[in-house]
Formats: sequence, structure tokens, C-alpha cells
Amino acid sequence: MGTLSSWGFAEGDAITPELTALRSLGGGSAYEAYLAFDEITYGPVVAKVVRPVEVDDPHTLEGLLREATALDVAHHPVTVRGLRHDVDGPRPHLVLEHVEGPSLSRLIRRHRRLSPQQYLPLAIDLASALHFFGHADVCHLDLKPSNVIMGSPARLIDFSVARASARAAEVTGHIGTDAYMAPEQAAPGGAYGVPGHASDLWGLGTTLFHAIAGHRPFRDGDPAAVEPADRFPQLLDAPAELPGDVPATVAKVVHALLEPDPADRPLPREVAEALEPEIAALPAPRLHWKG
Repeated sequence: MGTLSSWGFAEGDAITPELTALRSLGGGSAYEAYLAFDEITYGPVVAKVVRPVEVDDPHTLEGLLREATALDVAHHPVTVRGLRHDVDGPRPHLVLEHVEGPSLSRLIRRHRRLSPQQYLPLAIDLASALHFFGHADVCHLDLKPSNVIMGSPARLIDFSVARASARAAEVTGHIGTDAYMAPEQAAPGGAYGVPGHASDLWGLGTTLFHAIAGHRPFRDGDPAAVEPADRFPQLLDAPAELPGDVPATVAKVVHALLEPDPADRPLPREVAEALEPEIAALPAPRLHWKG
């Protein structure tokens, strides 16, 4: 694999007349992201910029516009805000709110398992976002720990493959991240139907399982495999069991989210309603005063 093309912006370089690069945040095959200072909002933002070799690619520009459109309708306290976009200029880009905090994936790497005081509010935050997405008709399709910024509330980021449910149902290839894909994403149009809102519930289930157990619910697949079940073990395997110290109600909810048939997964509202008593039962935080 060759080196990805890059604008190579360093601190102080102008991305656009309004955006000044502060530092690189990485990126993917078609985009690179920078922490930038924005003269319009007069503060730090994230600038997602199409890579130089992709600026004339219709598929890439369509993807940028699709993400901007999804962000326009996915306004919710648990989602990152899209501020503006430009697909027609020399450097097509999307300007996003800069969200402070560690990603869920970083916390899992550092601490392995999250405590109930962490994963229960997280579950309800994400369920509330998915409930709203059902009304706004947005399917995220890539819910995973690296796309969750921890905070109060947690924030869901990266809407690069998000789309309305009708468009999601038309998907015939693989979009998302292998280990967190629902069966209907792993084999669209197969025994479990087509991607849709319930696919995000599976993503919620795999994400919560990983946060609670410290490992994913399925073994790793082979990304180069020809047979779908070898690449996506979730097509045939049952999920692993959660650790024995996880409350029974929590384990029941997480495993329900991992039902292979989308119709058997609980609604986001049902997830929140089942877990709210678990939050209420948590011990109150103790304050220690120094005399």
C-alpha cells in the first residue's frame, strides 16, 4: 500500500482563509483531519479535508456531502455538531465541532473494563441518540468504541457512512467496521435482511459488550477470507458470555442487542428503560472534605 496523499499542513498553515491548522489528527483513505482555529466561530474546530488526489473524485465528494447532510439532521446532545461544509472549493472540507475527551477505545485499552458508573450512563446516552435517529431517519452504520468520545454526555462522532434508512437498505457492499457490523451489514440482502436502524442497535450491543467485558463479543475474522462467515464470525457464532459479575439485567440487554435477526433486537427506548433502574441502584458518590 502506497503513502496516502496529504496536504501536509503544519501549525500556522492556512487550510482555507478562515481555517488555520494547529495539528494533524490523522485521517482515512480519502480524508485527513486537522485541529484548526476557525475565524468564523473564533475557536478550535476539526477540519476534515479531502486528500489532494481525491478532490475531483465524485464518489468522495458525494460522501462528504452525505456526511454533512446526515449531521444536519442528526442534531442531538450526544452527536458531534457539523458547523459547515464546502464541496466546491479547491480543498473540499467539512468543519466539525471539536469535542474534548478520550475515546471509548482509548479507555478500554488503558483500563480494559469500564465500571458500571461509566458504562451505564454511556448506554443510556447512546440509546437516546439512536432513539432520535429513528425519528430523524439517520442510520450511523459504524457505531464502535473509537467513534465514541467519553464525557457527560458521551458524544458519537464520524458520520462518514451515515445515511437515511432507504439509502442504507440499498447497500450491497460492506460499510462499517468488520468486528462491529451487524449480520445484515456483513451479508446485506441475505438471511437477515438489509442494513437499517436496527444495525445501529447491534453496534450499540457490540460497543457495550467491549466496554463491559474488555474484549469484543466475537472472535476476530479474517479480512482476506473469501467465505463471508470466515470474515464475519458473527454470521454463525453466538456471542461470548459477559463476565459473571455483570448484573443480570445488563447482560440480558446486551445479548438482546446482539440478536442476529434485526426484528428481535430491543428498541432504543426499551434499552434505556431497562437500564435506568440499574443506574438508580448505583451507590451515591461519596464526597471527602479536607478539614
